[in-house]
Amino acid sequence: MIVVMSARASEAEVRDVVSRIEGAGLAAHVSRGIERTVIGAVGEERGMDAASFESMAGVERALRVVGDYRIVSRAAQPQDTRVRMGRAVFGAGGTAWLGGSAQDWSEDALRAVARQVAAAGGKLLYAGGGRSHASPYHYRTLGVSELDRLHDVAGEAGLDAVAELRDVRLLDAHLERQTEALLLPPQSLGNVELLREVGRINKAVILQRDNRLTLDEWLAAAEHVALGGNHQIVLCECGGDGQSVSLDVGGLASLRRRTHLPLIVAAPMAGGVALARAAMITGACGLMLDGAAWSDDEAPAWREWLDGAVE
Repeated sequence: MIVVMSARASEAEVRDVVSRIEGAGLAAHVSRGIERTVIGAVGEERGMDAASFESMAGVERALRVVGDYRIVSRAAQPQDTRVRMGRAVFGAGGTAWLGGSAQDWSEDALRAVARQVAAAGGKLLYAGGGRSHASPYHYRTLGVSELDRLHDVAGEAGLDAVAELRDVRLLDAHLERQTEALLLPPQSLGNVELLREVGRINKAVILQRDNRLTLDEWLAAAEHVALGGNHQIVLCECGGDGQSVSLDVGGLASLRRRTHLPLIVAAPMAGGVALARAAMITGACGLMLDGAAWSDDEAPAWREWLDGAVE
């Protein structure tokens, strides 16, 4: 069962709900987000009546939610969530995009992309989130020097920085530099400790998925973050294995019915403008554009479409 407290609920009212849950022999898990507090009852729920909680002071609603993802479910929150990253807003009517480079984090590459993003009216510059090589000799992760470079380039272009986080030991570096949002690539969504640490901070996080991850696994990863109290979560569909031209539009439509979290698409990795249009029709609220989208051949098409489709 999930008990959603009102935005004005007092600490005493939260404690009363927790006491009733524990008095019934269940464990109470309290998730304190910026806008609301959600209390989950964990255990055998037979005999517990949702209506009895809704009559308690400070309770907005109570409901039974089936499945391992409760806080992020559409049942727990019918309204779309709105997530802000700097001057960009995703979800609940807000459409936005971010541009950057998944693989090449050199100064020249980042500056070239930053110029294009700023010229197209973008607000966010990202680095990372690309495909991870299986070979131990080709594995790369965005470290402190790359993070500093990204922030320098983004600041010079008047953009906010969004950066990949694979190693929990680098979380403090992101907090010190005030990275606007954290980007967790598909390979990191099975790292529960990383997800839980990201859940304990007040910062937007983008969870990327490719076709090796099921929708249930994707939502479960989001739930790990939300359990810590961080409800500023954006889901990003990469399509295929991160490179192939494919996109499960039906899956995205299903996802929109199952969760209130904002959904965006890594468009070039999922097939370009045509599939980006399809994603927006199914309910996506934004795009991630890799540096490849800013090539001389592709940039005009993207700019034209962004002017009419995305803020």
